[in-house]
Amino acid sequence: MEPRTPLHASLTLLILVTSSHGGHLKSGPALKMDQALLTFHNQLTEEVQVFYTSDSCYKCVYQHLVTVKPNNNNASAVISTKFPLTLQVEWTRNVTLCSWSQTYGEGGHYSVWIQMSEAASNPSCTDAVDKRPNNAHLPLLVGALSLAIIALLFVVAPYIYRRRCTSKCIRTICCQGPQYSVDNDGAQVCEAEHNTTKAKPTRLRSLDTFRGFALTVMVFVNYGGGGYWFFQHAPWNGLTVGDLVMPWFVFIIGTSVVLAFRSMQRRGVSRQQLLRKITWRTVVLVMLGFCFINYSPRDGPLSWSWLRIPGVLQRLGFTYFVLSLLQTFWGLKEIPLRANHWWNPVQDVVLYWPQWLIIILLETLWLCITLLMPVPNCPTGYLGAGGIGDNGLYPNCTGGAAGYIDRWMFGDNMYRYPTCKEIYRTTQPFDPEGVLGTINSIVMGFLGMQGGKIIIFYRGANVRILCRFLVWAVILGISAAILSKCTRDGGFIPVNKNLWSLSYVMCTGCFSFLLLGGMYFVTDIKGWWGGQPFIYPGMNSIFVYVGHSLLGFYFPFSWEMRFQESHWEWLFQSLWATALWVLIAYLLYRKKFFLKI
Repeated sequence: MEPRTPLHASLTLLILVTSSHGGHLKSGPALKMDQALLTFHNQLTEEVQVFYTSDSCYKCVYQHLVTVKPNNNNASAVISTKFPLTLQVEWTRNVTLCSWSQTYGEGGHYSVWIQMSEAASNPSCTDAVDKRPNNAHLPLLVGALSLAIIALLFVVAPYIYRRRCTSKCIRTICCQGPQYSVDNDGAQVCEAEHNTTKAKPTRLRSLDTFRGFALTVMVFVNYGGGGYWFFQHAPWNGLTVGDLVMPWFVFIIGTSVVLAFRSMQRRGVSRQQLLRKITWRTVVLVMLGFCFINYSPRDGPLSWSWLRIPGVLQRLGFTYFVLSLLQTFWGLKEIPLRANHWWNPVQDVVLYWPQWLIIILLETLWLCITLLMPVPNCPTGYLGAGGIGDNGLYPNCTGGAAGYIDRWMFGDNMYRYPTCKEIYRTTQPFDPEGVLGTINSIVMGFLGMQGGKIIIFYRGANVRILCRFLVWAVILGISAAILSKCTRDGGFIPVNKNLWSLSYVMCTGCFSFLLLGGMYFVTDIKGWWGGQPFIYPGMNSIFVYVGHSLLGFYFPFSWEMRFQESHWEWLFQSLWATALWVLIAYLLYRKKFFLKI
């Protein structure tokens, strides 16, 4: 999911230049989160220039950082600590003195001494740590331990209660005297709870748990993820935690479509009724995304000039519509009796060959448009971020064919702060929920449909279900590794959330099968876990998503942070807001209120 505004902790270097003559700077600018102070000491007789580039920026042009005057002058700059930086010191006559790559720590003060080497006549650069950096991951560790303790308490408390109930049952059975009649109520409660526990649930808990887990992580990411870069979206290519949640959500939509539609078809719901239902639900999802998620009172009067046409709910609605059509027209009401056919081991694929044919055609269309469509002033098949990337040769080619199609269709009514804007210095708008990426969103949902078909075809054969999930995960994982060459930027088709590339779909599909299989084993087969607390937002996903999108920027969910020098307050705010929405979902669950479309 994309934030409404750019992060206040910019990924670019924030250059605050000061200078002095001789020695260290006595004081530097106040540092905020993900920032460090870098001071250059020039002991040469000539002026030097310092340039930088971020290692997460693919083939990016070096950018000017500071100019350091000669004869023991100093110059300082505030730099970002999110990603490794490559710095280069040059003389004014464009001669490189030294170059190095380093990851700097948050809140640290560093010095680089540019001087003549004693052993040789060539200049050299030596670095030193003036102030040790903060432990940026300490808040995350404390937060993880706190959540682990809370989870343990929720596990231990019911266990203690069950043991107490069991002991009452034993005393009631063994001691028949009237003095123990007071425990009869407890025995009845225990027996009722025992019967309730043994009753098999009418729906798969793993589906609601998976959906709720994806939604909970999504809410946490949308609240900033504590300011940690790995909880946010990747600048362009690559994969972070923030890049996983929406594909998980799309995957479970596909799984739910298969299970729900088969149930309705078996109950005799006609095709016309199904078409009315999916059309209504699609229209509601699209209108929610277009009219409400785009707008909040803090944005001022509604204006077409900034209204974003693509969006998350729009894509989810359209994806749901296509998947539902596939299941309505080419789904199976009943599983055919097993016959002696060669395709029995893959019947959950072969029997749905019309669906597979449509998906293959859609993916072929995506590949042809992405790799073969000519884009003005851009190389054919370009998948880069543009801007200063790729040696600055294609500054206006952000997203290649995908970006070109969206800009042609929507103009400026797109997402204006793409994740590549800060590092790649892009100027073109680019929407990660654009038209071309929706094709692969459908493919991702279709993989989820395959998961639903496996559950239906092999119901009762849990080992076969888990083995099928594992086989699909392996196939998709190997395919993603081949397409990406196991690299971030050097593959045939890099893993890219912004483009929803084919390798991205296969990689996240692999994770989805593994995660759903694990939850199915733990919740539905073994019953070791009831899915709490994720099952609550999973059963009210529309309410939680729309609610946190509309109210997420207001108290008590968020507030203006006062302590911006570390991750402590931002992480607390992200966890607090996420926990509030989980609590709200739990209260709605207790009241049996479920927002359905």
